[in-house]
Amino acid sequence: MNSSVSALPLSTLSPANEALSLRLPSSLQLKQQLPLNNALTQQVAAHRHAVRSILNGEDSRLLVIVGPCSLHDPKSALEYAGNLARLAAEVSDEMLLVMRAYVEKPRTTIGWKGLAYDPQLDGSDDMAGGLTLSRELMREMLRLGLPIATELLQPMAAGYFDDLLSWVAIGARTTESQIHREMASGLSMPVGFKNGTDGGVTVASDAMRSAAHPHRHFGVDSQGHPAIIQTPGNPDTHLVLRGGHHGPNYDRDSVSRINHDLSRLKIPARIMVDCSHANSGKDPLRQPAVFNDVLEQRLQGDRSLIGMMIESHLFEGCQALGSSLQYGVSITDGCLGWTGTEHLLRQAADRLRTQHHARQPA
Repeated sequence: MNSSVSALPLSTLSPANEALSLRLPSSLQLKQQLPLNNALTQQVAAHRHAVRSILNGEDSRLLVIVGPCSLHDPKSALEYAGNLARLAAEVSDEMLLVMRAYVEKPRTTIGWKGLAYDPQLDGSDDMAGGLTLSRELMREMLRLGLPIATELLQPMAAGYFDDLLSWVAIGARTTESQIHREMASGLSMPVGFKNGTDGGVTVASDAMRSAAHPHRHFGVDSQGHPAIIQTPGNPDTHLVLRGGHHGPNYDRDSVSRINHDLSRLKIPARIMVDCSHANSGKDPLRQPAVFNDVLEQRLQGDRSLIGMMIESHLFEGCQALGSSLQYGVSITDGCLGWTGTEHLLRQAADRLRTQHHARQPA
């Protein structure tokens, strides 16, 4: 039988056609190298419980995920974390502040993929070193008393950090991914699914419903072996609004319409607003305006708004990745500076306290 397609002769294959591989330590090996002691393990469990309680309406505090767009410099990241830990203690009566510790970054085409991929920032892609440094950094942040949040982008990397995290984001580009929904169904902490890049919430709603159910899926066990993973389902998911191609979706009308859609689908109405991305028109200095608008909606009685997310670093703005970098300035998305962040959160805590005092019986 004749065919128009012929097989490629083996003689034409060369190393240039083949993918190269380098062995990484298993997640179990890295956890044994950089373990959590009992006190930190209990701290993570307490933080996860606190986040769940906010989602379920049992804790009236505001959940705020705040920190750099991405971590790239350990020194500035820990300085920021120290600042945040002090502020978190001062506002803990009204807000639960969670450190944004993102070590993976999704790229539309190409670019720096995050600290876990390229810790030297030079394209050398020392991923073994990146995983180690990322875990070390997160562990130091835990020692400051902070809950830790990250976006899980590569499911194979999740096992290196999952015991450290109190909250996880699934990004707009991966919310539709079956692999990420399966992963979320097996995580032991609350997960926020972002709306799609078009601004619609259907994909995220489907993701939450999928992640709530048990799954069996292909995966890698803690020792690095291919495995069938069986998950119990994750009941602690929620929606994260980040706007879309047509603009913001945090305004009252949008939130009301989204709440109606969630109710129709029998999904709990618990919404976080990402004050960056399309909601701020990609202008980091507009984040306070978004935050305060959402806070006002909450103060006026919309309890579906359980929290906000802020991209913030020591200094505002962003810079291109290069040989000479300004300390404490993001190398990915633009951020609000620490001074503005601190003022915003202190002011919000004061407004929340005022409302609570006004509601107390005389």
